[in-house]
Amino acid sequence: MSREQRVADAFVRVADTLTADFDIIDLLHTLVTECVALLDVDAGGLVIADENGDLQLVASTSEQAQLVEIMQLSAGVGPCVDAFTTGSPVTVADILLDGDRWPAFQEAARTQGFRAVFATPMRLRGEVLGAMNLFSVEPGGPTEADAVIAQALADIATIGILQERSIRETHILNEQLQRALESRVLIEQAKGVLAATASLDMDEAFTTLRDYARAHRMPLRDVAEQVAARTLTGIVNTTSPRSRIES
Repeated sequence: MSREQRVADAFVRVADTLTADFDIIDLLHTLVTECVALLDVDAGGLVIADENGDLQLVASTSEQAQLVEIMQLSAGVGPCVDAFTTGSPVTVADILLDGDRWPAFQEAARTQGFRAVFATPMRLRGEVLGAMNLFSVEPGGPTEADAVIAQALADIATIGILQERSIRETHILNEQLQRALESRVLIEQAKGVLAATASLDMDEAFTTLRDYARAHRMPLRDVAEQVAARTLTGIVNTTSPRSRIES
């Protein structure tokens, strides 16, 4: 498949989440997953401002990226925070050499094996909702084409969220954003259940949850809630060596 076709498919997959059954958590996970799959990066994370304006982690593609994002938010400084605050992309081509303005972020990224990061804001006409971090294990910034694609995909997701705001009352959108944050907690609980009962690592556990939700046309939150409550079992492929989830 050509790069042009892969880019087109990524835009279609992001846009496909903007349906009547609008699910912010699925939209944001799709955005960061597609960027990592398409661009020359190794992991990604996405933060969104809650109703109080505080950034919260809502999507990541690996445990390593999640840990770096959590440390960044705890410190209150870092490339993603700067991208959100300024509304402009932030590139750190070599975190070890150029990341010392954010010591906590620099150390967390080094510990998790990341050498470069590109942070792009989720913005539209001056309104910034959050930011996305794309991590690389090798030093070097994104190509101009990759930076444009990442921003364009983020813009589509932002337009979708803001369009939802124009259709519904603002307080309803805030409730949805809060629900997205709560969904994150349920997803982490469900990942833990799968990791403990099916001998999966945390990344495999998330992939299992998401694949099941899509295959059965269920919201990811609902699947996670049922797995966490142990009311949904057996979602791991029975042909796999790690074949069963015990109740």
